[in-house]
Amino acid sequence: MNRTSNNIQVGSILGIPFFINPSWFIVLALGTWLFGQQFANFPQINGLMATLLGLSTALLLFASVLAHELGHSIAALSQGIEVRSITLFLFGGLAMLEKESDTPFKAFLIAIAGPAVSFLLCIVFTLLGVYLPLPLPLTGLLSLLASINLVLGIFNLIPGLPLDGGNILKALVWQVTGNPNKGLLYASRVGQGVGIFGIMLGLLGILGISSYGSFWTLLIGLFLLQNAGLSAQSAQVQETLDHYTAQDAITPNSPVVSADLTLREFVNNYVIGHNPWSRFLITNEAGELMGELAVDQLKTVPTSLWTETRVQDLMQPTDMSQTVSANESLLEVVKRIEEKKTLQLTVLSAEGKVLGLVEKASILELLSQKNQPSDSPVSTSSPSRSLS
Repeated sequence: MNRTSNNIQVGSILGIPFFINPSWFIVLALGTWLFGQQFANFPQINGLMATLLGLSTALLLFASVLAHELGHSIAALSQGIEVRSITLFLFGGLAMLEKESDTPFKAFLIAIAGPAVSFLLCIVFTLLGVYLPLPLPLTGLLSLLASINLVLGIFNLIPGLPLDGGNILKALVWQVTGNPNKGLLYASRVGQGVGIFGIMLGLLGILGISSYGSFWTLLIGLFLLQNAGLSAQSAQVQETLDHYTAQDAITPNSPVVSADLTLREFVNNYVIGHNPWSRFLITNEAGELMGELAVDQLKTVPTSLWTETRVQDLMQPTDMSQTVSANESLLEVVKRIEEKKTLQLTVLSAEGKVLGLVEKASILELLSQKNQPSDSPVSTSSPSRSLS
């Protein structure tokens, strides 16, 4: 059993790490008690048996939530999208996907897969309860699970992020506008509205003004409002990034040097008393990329030979997958940085000349200059959330 942050890994399913959040135990205990109270109404069920049936129902409830998330995950895997993890927590489950689908229709398929599994389970549990000659308490358990999955499927179709319905709405707006950021922003705003409604309904229920709201409604509303707000903020940042190019975020005084320099000239002009770059890009007379030089490589050459050894003699080949075109959208640059798990990319002009480096720090600096919060979540993945 491994622990990541506050989550506890309990295994893997289809190669996907499966975690439970400590908050899950709270709902497990509460569900065991609530469901146990219902089974205690059967005359042939004693206190211990009612508790065991309540625990079984609570576990099967979470198994249903897990199946819901597996629906999202299998749909994502079928599109070649990695599923990083599935986590059960206080409000349900979360399947964390590596990236967004590349078309709105594929995004729709991933979003709808979870509710489809919940509705399928509702039908299966209903048929088992109707056609299997089971004792009345077990028939009641199957009926309860069918109802839970029906509610789970319907609730997740509410058209606001982070619910599945929000992801469906995002895909529809994306299809109509051709802009995934507009879909994300629109669905986030709707999610914020749903969250505010849930908070108000919960407060009215707590104050006794309404019979529909409760403390749980308030908590779910707060959860929706917070996460939809983060999604909206992320959409705004991504929209900003999409209006700029890699060239706009080049780091000032990027570590670019000529291949003709001697090591002594290189050290004196670019290393001693300058920014502590650990790697430099090497260019020819035309400014084209030839290779790279790590400062640590200087140790392999005696200082007595630095005046007669040139930078090009020590440089190493460059990984061209770590380069990006100057006119490429800055949003695509961020996606490349995330996917490659790197800190920086080399920016090349249309003629192949090195313009400098684009880094996470320089991108955040650009956002700051454009009055965007630098700590805003810039996410290119589309995690599917579902609440129970």
